[in-house]
Amino acid sequence: MDIKEYLARISYRGSYDKPDLATLTDIFQHHIRAVPFENLSIHCGESIELDLEATYNKIVRKKRGGWCMENNHLLSWVLKTLGYNITLLGSKVYIPEYDAYAEEIDHLLLKVVLDDKSYIVDGGFGLAYQIWQPMELTAGTDQPQTPGVFRFLEENGVWYLEKVKRKQWVSNQSVSTSHNVEEEVCRRVYLFTLQPRDIEEFRACNAHLQTAPDSLFVTKSICSLQTVDGIRALVGWKLTEMKYNYKDNTDLVEIRMLADEEIEKTLKEKFNITLDKKFVPINTSRLSLF
Repeated sequence: MDIKEYLARISYRGSYDKPDLATLTDIFQHHIRAVPFENLSIHCGESIELDLEATYNKIVRKKRGGWCMENNHLLSWVLKTLGYNITLLGSKVYIPEYDAYAEEIDHLLLKVVLDDKSYIVDGGFGLAYQIWQPMELTAGTDQPQTPGVFRFLEENGVWYLEKVKRKQWVSNQSVSTSHNVEEEVCRRVYLFTLQPRDIEEFRACNAHLQTAPDSLFVTKSICSLQTVDGIRALVGWKLTEMKYNYKDNTDLVEIRMLADEEIEKTLKEKFNITLDKKFVPINTSRLSLF
């Protein structure tokens, strides 16, 4: 871990000698605005590895992004290096179309203990359900953030993350979002326990998600990045840009369908990504990401 190289990658210029909540929040926000949540490797004929050196090389040196097991694994290394108390946790993501959580653990997140308080840090969810600040691990308390109001619920040792959504105004209705977006007020995001995990426990999941024919990540090419006031996402050929709380508790959503010849330029200009191999966009799943 070359901490200065990593901090340069995320354009962080603040101090980092004191492991406190303010520094943690600042580094975390720089990370999610610099490092995309993306699965483009799958659609470039590359494999996604869980080896830390490979992840570091991909995200820091090649200026790529990654999915949860890359982003949060790298973040855990960074934060441990800076003196934070880090535990890996596993979660099961909620699938709204099936009104169910995944059967097996399919998401990696972090628990950080600071001054006898526990926080959840998750820099690898992406899209509109990406938290922007470490969340205190307390049940039943609304924690307002720029993307919306997040909260944890707890039942018999199982923790649930959910997000209260704003209304969305889609400027181009002809390429609107999914049918149920307007009716949905609160979205369950995932459930987890506080059982400590080892990265080895995610190897089977990491392999499954990039090879199973029904995996969301096989059926959709995804690249999303948090911005100072919203998010931008390229899913297949659809470029979505969202501005949070544009007016009257409403998020502004702008959608544009790209031609094949616009994809490479868009990845570079909107996400600062340049790919080594030919990228083949795909979006055959009907699962809603917003």
